[in-house]
Amino acid sequence: MKREYDLVVIGAGAAGMLCAGTAAEEGLLVLLLEKNHKVGRKLLITGKGRCNVTNNCDEDSFLKAVRRNPRFLYSAINRFSTADTMAFFEGLGVPLKTERGNRVFPVSDRAADIVDALHRYVKRSGAELREGEAKELLLDETGVRGVICKDGSEIYARRVAVATGGVSYPQTGSTGDGYRFAKQAGHTVVPAVPSLVPIVTREDYCREMMGLSLRNVTLTVRRAGKKKPVFSELGEMLFTHFGVSGPLVLSASSHMTGDLGEYSMEIDLKPGLTVQQLDARLLRDFEKFINKDFSNALDELLPRKLIPVAVRLSGIAPDTKVNQITREEREKLISVIKVFPVTPVRFRPVEEAIVTSGGVKVSEVDPHTMESRLVPGLYFIGEVLDLDAYTGGYNLQIAFSTARLAAQSMAEGEMTQWEG
Repeated sequence: MKREYDLVVIGAGAAGMLCAGTAAEEGLLVLLLEKNHKVGRKLLITGKGRCNVTNNCDEDSFLKAVRRNPRFLYSAINRFSTADTMAFFEGLGVPLKTERGNRVFPVSDRAADIVDALHRYVKRSGAELREGEAKELLLDETGVRGVICKDGSEIYARRVAVATGGVSYPQTGSTGDGYRFAKQAGHTVVPAVPSLVPIVTREDYCREMMGLSLRNVTLTVRRAGKKKPVFSELGEMLFTHFGVSGPLVLSASSHMTGDLGEYSMEIDLKPGLTVQQLDARLLRDFEKFINKDFSNALDELLPRKLIPVAVRLSGIAPDTKVNQITREEREKLISVIKVFPVTPVRFRPVEEAIVTSGGVKVSEVDPHTMESRLVPGLYFIGEVLDLDAYTGGYNLQIAFSTARLAAQSMAEGEMTQWEG
């Protein structure tokens, strides 16, 4: 007779590893199937390799940060909160720290520590980890019966959890497999679009400043015809060969929908200074460099790569002596520094998004268990679902919360069946 598992989890990422480890810990016979040679490949690149593991906030704040279908997550976040996630990893020997915006990182700043901790957890739990690629689900009239692998082998299981992620960063293995499995089972899949994604800009000077990282600046996004900004936040961003990226830009992108031509972006390079304070600062610098050319008098105020661009935008001739700059010209320079213009053109491809918006339609999944409402024994967890949140650790928390809820629901269902 062929061996039958209680659960097969497809995908050994954040959601898959936590789900497999929890279910095995609860006494289920579990197989974790991963098509890559190593587990957690996408986790390794999150947070620039530091892994923003969660956000140190309460449940209400967490749900407010979820952009799509936050109410669906009510049971999941109450079952496994951000505090639970922090306690879980510290219990696995990974000390954590909270940084600006309540973002939580390992003290070591190494995403590998999070991956290694989850890997150890899976092995310690007794779950079996196998390298292999699921090709399709095994289904019959009663529900799911396992998976068929790419090599033609069949794995039998009473339950299958799909934890394959979305379509962002396909080189890590997130190639939309879960959407294919969902459609095979009759589920609706909301088309995936980029959510947290870099932005291509019109200006050539972004390429000129490629590699320049700005810290403690304010990025504001406005939509034509709207008085209130759609986004305005203090943080970090980066100029690239195509436009802009970095935490601020990724967050801003999730607030921008439809035609990006309707939006404008501006950077306050000195948000800590009022216009009057900045003018006083300029006057002090100009007094200090009174005999220099204008283009050589801004080294203490702006990053070196940004100076030629700011000079051009100010309209002041670079070789103008500082002592010849008029008040009107100084005001123009201040305007450039406080409202540095960037024009969005389009998002980068969905493959470059940190997370995707879209996925398995949540109305077809039970929010109390993560089990399919259409196919008994089939579960969906993590990014494969039509859920996404702002940057800051919230998306990984979605993965952890849905995974824990699913695994514990399976174990509770097994106990109820046994008692019956």
